[in-house]
Amino acid sequence: MFRGSITALITPFAKGKVDEPAFQDFVNWQIEQGSHGLVPCGTTGESPTLSHDEHKRVVELCVEVAKGRVPVIAGAGSNSTDEAIALTKHAKKAGADAALVVTPYYNKPNQEGLLLHYLAIANSVDIPIIIYNIPGRCVIDMSVETMAKLAEHENIVGVKDATNDLSRPQKMLQLVGPKFCQLSGEDGTAIGFLAQGGVGCISVTANVAPHLCAQLQDSWHLGTYDDAFRVRDVLAPLHESMFVETNPAPAKFAASLLGKCQPDVRLPLAPLKIKSKARIEEAMRAAGLLN
Repeated sequence: MFRGSITALITPFAKGKVDEPAFQDFVNWQIEQGSHGLVPCGTTGESPTLSHDEHKRVVELCVEVAKGRVPVIAGAGSNSTDEAIALTKHAKKAGADAALVVTPYYNKPNQEGLLLHYLAIANSVDIPIIIYNIPGRCVIDMSVETMAKLAEHENIVGVKDATNDLSRPQKMLQLVGPKFCQLSGEDGTAIGFLAQGGVGCISVTANVAPHLCAQLQDSWHLGTYDDAFRVRDVLAPLHESMFVETNPAPAKFAASLLGKCQPDVRLPLAPLKIKSKARIEEAMRAAGLLN
C-alpha cells in the first residue's frame, strides 16, 4: 500500500503563522520531484506547536494539492487517546489515505496500554493506521510482540520504525508477513532497512533532496543495487547534517537555501547556529543541490 520515499513534510511559517502558499507549492514540488508519499503534521512538521486548527488546515492543504497523485499519511498522534481519535477522524474526513499515529509520549504506558490505545483508535475510525515507534522522543518502545498483535486489526497496516534497530523489520516480517508495511523512520538506515524486509522510508532528508531519496528507493526496488549504493553515499553527509541540531530546524534552513520557505521554527526550537548553517550548506553543495 505504501512504499518508497515518503517525505515527512516541514511546515513553513511566515510572521508566526503557517505560510499556506509556500506549503502548497512545497507539496507540489515534492510530487514533481518523485516523492512516493507525503506526511503532513508529523514531528518534522512541528506538530507539537501547531494548534488544532492549524494541524487540521495543514492536512487539508496537503490533500488538496496531492489530488490523489501520491498517498497522504496525516500525522494524527497524541498522548491522549481521545485527542488521537479526533485527529484521526479529521484525517479521514479531509481525505487522507492513512494516519500516522505516534506512541503516547510522556504518559509512559506499558505494552497493554499501548495495545489498548491503538485498538481504541482503530475501532473508532475506518482508515489505515501506521504506528510510529520512536523511543528517542517518546521514551517508550513498542515491542514486536505488541505490534504483531495490533497487526491483526484490519485498520492497522504498518509501522514507521525509528528505533535504529535493523533486526526489527526481519522479526516483524517473520511474525506478520509482508502484508504489514514497514517503513524506516531513519534516513541513515534506509538501505539496511530495505535489506531486512522494509519497503520504504519516511524521510526528513527528502524535504531538500526528494529526487535523490526517491531514486535510492526506486533503484533498490528495481534491483539496480549499484545505483542505490551510489545515491546512498551521496546522501550520507546530508543525512547527518539534517540532525546537526534538533529536527526540523536544519531541514527548514536547508529548504530556505532552495528558496522554498523561510527558515523559521517555533519556540521552544531555536534558530540554528552559524556553524550548523555552514555544515548544512556544505553538505547540500556536496550532494549537488546548490550551485
